[in-house]
Amino acid sequence: MKKETKHFRNDVVNRTFYYIYKNLEYKVTLDELAKINHLSKYHYHRIIKEETGKTLFEIIADERLKKAANLLITNSHSTISEIANQCGYISHSSFIKAFKSRYIYTPTQWKNGSFKKYSKQLLQDFTSKREFIDIEPEIKICKQIHCAYIRHKGYNKTIKKSWEKLEAIAYENSLENYKEIALFHDNPVITPLENCSYVACISVEKDFDKISTFDIPESLCAVFYLKGVYGDVLNLLRYVYHYWLPNSGYEAKIIPAYTIYYKNYFTTDQKNFELDFFIPIRIAY
Repeated sequence: MKKETKHFRNDVVNRTFYYIYKNLEYKVTLDELAKINHLSKYHYHRIIKEETGKTLFEIIADERLKKAANLLITNSHSTISEIANQCGYISHSSFIKAFKSRYIYTPTQWKNGSFKKYSKQLLQDFTSKREFIDIEPEIKICKQIHCAYIRHKGYNKTIKKSWEKLEAIAYENSLENYKEIALFHDNPVITPLENCSYVACISVEKDFDKISTFDIPESLCAVFYLKGVYGDVLNLLRYVYHYWLPNSGYEAKIIPAYTIYYKNYFTTDQKNFELDFFIPIRIAY
């Protein structure tokens, strides 16, 4: 496959996931995504299937269920119907059926604590046993950031390859003083690490067009500062999603959580991280 063709296909996949994440609460159709990518429906769907191994319907269904599973944990003040609607489900019964098929438990059982049984096995994959007790974030409005990015499947050490590519792109385009940012679309306590979606990003100007770009939108965020070693970020996510958020008086938004690295384990020879972890939130009424 030619380099230009591979880059084009990567852009199609990236635009697809970005559009789905941005419009998760709305109906997302093959027609509109094919149009956004300037392709026929047949050609577009063939690229998605070949590049991801899934149909567009399977991708949308998977992302909606993963987001709903996390919101049912974090958003204790929202009803199941409200969360289902946020994730694009019009029919309450179809949501319950799809959720139980995927996660064994009904949404009500999950919201009432059954997710802890489901996640017990997944927690054994965590390399760090660090606990976060009574750590408090700063609550502040965080400005929009324009990013160039590479999508990576899995929360593991192979993420380093994506960061190496971004560093090469930054070098070849004489980029300096950029921020290193990572988006965490999934909660690793309820999604196997190999299936989690990680996005490695660097901040760029609006006219940058060498690879796919997108905006991290402005939002009210809870910002947690962390210094630690590889694996600690996963336990921080566990603490934030399962303990801090349900008891904070805030709820998570559909916008994914992200980090801004001050010291990035993946791009330096050092063995530790230093970062701010941002989780977009809203006040729970």
